Amino acid sequence: MLLERQPVRHIMKHTLNIYGIVLIGFFLSCTASAQRLQSEFEVQVLASGLRFPWGMTFLPDGNMLVTERIGQLRTITPDGRISEPIKGVPAVFVQQQGGLLDVALDPDFASNRLIYLSYAEPDGNKAGTAVARARLIDGRLEKLQVIFRQLPKTEGGVHFGSRLVFAPDGNLFITLGDRGDYADQAQFTDNYFGKIIRIRPDGSVPPDNPFVQNKQGKPEIWSYGHRSVQGAAIHPQTGALWIHEHGPKGGDEINIPQPGKNYGWPKASYGSHYSGVPIKDEHTEQGFEEPIYYWTPSIAPSGMTFYTGSLFPGWRGSVFVGALAGRQLVRLSTDGKRILGEEKLLMQTTRFRDVVQGPDGALYLLTDDENGKLLKLVPRH
Repeated sequence: MLLERQPVRHIMKHTLNIYGIVLIGFFLSCTASAQRLQSEFEVQVLASGLRFPWGMTFLPDGNMLVTERIGQLRTITPDGRISEPIKGVPAVFVQQQGGLLDVALDPDFASNRLIYLSYAEPDGNKAGTAVARARLIDGRLEKLQVIFRQLPKTEGGVHFGSRLVFAPDGNLFITLGDRGDYADQAQFTDNYFGKIIRIRPDGSVPPDNPFVQNKQGKPEIWSYGHRSVQGAAIHPQTGALWIHEHGPKGGDEINIPQPGKNYGWPKASYGSHYSGVPIKDEHTEQGFEEPIYYWTPSIAPSGMTFYTGSLFPGWRGSVFVGALAGRQLVRLSTDGKRILGEEKLLMQTTRFRDVVQGPDGALYLLTDDENGKLLKLVPRH
């Protein structure tokens, strides 16, 4: 059974204050707490009919780039008009969790027009996560160049990762899954399974990466011992990378990956294997890094953004996480290093694949289904 398909409930690590449940117009909810809080914001449906949308980013002109896992990339205007598929997208391996995944803009996009795509790259019946960059010119991609490949390619359609995040220093973080059957390889630095990768925009290796001088380690590796990381964001004050990753049967984690550190998978987890076989939850005792937060049972997190806008002053500084099996949007309050509290929003509504703050201060959400939607969350006046 795959984590993304498993229905779960949420139990928090600590006793936290729950502020309420919110009703949105096109989903049914009738709880009293939702009725009390529904006046705080509303959810607008900007676009629908997307085929399993996965990742999104904003262009300087206000339009959005949105990936569809089936292998299509589209632009969507602020009023919800969806373009024809952009030409020049690389061939992708579409199976289970595989396909066209994340999209990011080059920090100098305004001058170089470069965008970056992560995807499951096919090789017969095998695949691996790849990252390519290309110039977006007049509705097509030109001069496509693969700048990273997860090798060797393997069979199976699960645990590709993969989020793309540019750090303040201009380097690119890539999150990689363990590819399911290769979970044990997440503990070794001579491969790309279950790793966070840090490269320059052209694919070359920054000289200060932790394994550059280690001939037994891959020089692109930033951290290791991860399972399947489908959320990543840069903290707006500290500049540090934050990630979340799927646990097995429980144990979804939030981590702040440090260079060269081991985060324990599959030797340590606050979940258990799907077979019911337990996993040691001791991280520090085994020499691993403890997560700063976790969920057991799993919510199946996907997508992550820090809120810095002005539309919701009370949310400033919070980190938002979408949930697939948990069917909710989660708001986590933080102090920059710790999670202080959790609020569940849009509970039992739909599977949320990605969440991004827009330049207008609204939150934008992608739903994960064959009739996927682009939603916009704004204050209710």
